[in-house]
Amino acid sequence: MNRGSGPVVWTGIIASTCLLLFVFQKILWLVVPFLLALIIYYFLQPATNRLVLHGVSHKTAALVTGGSFIALLLLCAVLLSPWVGARIVGWEASLTRYIEGGSRLLLGTMGALEAQFSFLERASLSRNVSEQTAHFTETFAQRHLGDFVVTLAAWLPALLLAPFLAFFFLRDGRRFTRFIARAVPNAFFERTLYLMHEMDRAARGYFQGLISLTILDTVALAIGLWIVGISPPLLLGLVCAVLAWVPYVGSILGCLLVVLVAATDFPLDPWMAYGAIIVFVLVRLLDDFVFMPLTIGRSLNMHPLLTVLMIFVGGAVAGVAGLMLVLPLLGIAMVVGETIGMIVTDERLQARHAHSRRLRARQAAADLQS
Repeated sequence: MNRGSGPVVWTGIIASTCLLLFVFQKILWLVVPFLLALIIYYFLQPATNRLVLHGVSHKTAALVTGGSFIALLLLCAVLLSPWVGARIVGWEASLTRYIEGGSRLLLGTMGALEAQFSFLERASLSRNVSEQTAHFTETFAQRHLGDFVVTLAAWLPALLLAPFLAFFFLRDGRRFTRFIARAVPNAFFERTLYLMHEMDRAARGYFQGLISLTILDTVALAIGLWIVGISPPLLLGLVCAVLAWVPYVGSILGCLLVVLVAATDFPLDPWMAYGAIIVFVLVRLLDDFVFMPLTIGRSLNMHPLLTVLMIFVGGAVAGVAGLMLVLPLLGIAMVVGETIGMIVTDERLQARHAHSRRLRARQAAADLQS
């Protein structure tokens, strides 16, 4: 624990994290592409550094790696557009089929509960659920497909901004560092370099931890689904692990996806779906209390208890966006708060800064004396 990281500093760290979550929730259209750009930046940075070590200038290396990545994205978009367009109707039919399979599972479960509990039968639970489910299934595409397309169209320009932001991060990151360093008093120059280095380390550690967490979740889910007998386990595990980048909400969507697949592929065996739910509950517990503290929490040097508690705080402050942003923001706030704490409590550093100000004032007034 650093000297300046006392209760006051940690109160400021948590309060500033909550404030940033509240503000960023209002500008998600900019925050999401910025985060995606950081992921791309840390993915491309090793290749850029390797080119620089081989004698290529930094700007040329950034142009090669960033330009190649953007060209690859454009090529994939051109090649995949006809394929997606040809299969979108089939996907809509598959979605309807999976929803109907889930409806049958839900109705069967309600019927089994009514057979066990008479008060549920008297309340006509199965009939009410059947009517609501039928109405939802019939109107799902009309009610939600249009909204989904409109939302995707609204977010598309912001998402396309991410690779261009990543390119400028690669090309002009050092220039921005020098710009900040020139504005800092000389007494705090070393601490400022340390702060920028630690912020970069915290961001890098978060995204590397996120990738490690995704791999662990994929393997755990794939093994669990393979034991239960749901296929394809690896593909479903990967999709659910990526959805889990949004804590809790993503896991619920992933679990719902696998349950719909199990209910549709095994309509006469509801225990397949129940087994999938048990697998997700177990992996969710491992994720919260073992995987996440060991990957993201360790990468950011956070205590496991703080990691879990701040996820709940992020969800309470900013909803789904807070669940996504709380850990990287907390990591950055920790670095900034602890560095400021060390500066404020370092008496020698403060004395150097005060002496430097006195020397500059004396030099500025030297030619004014008669």
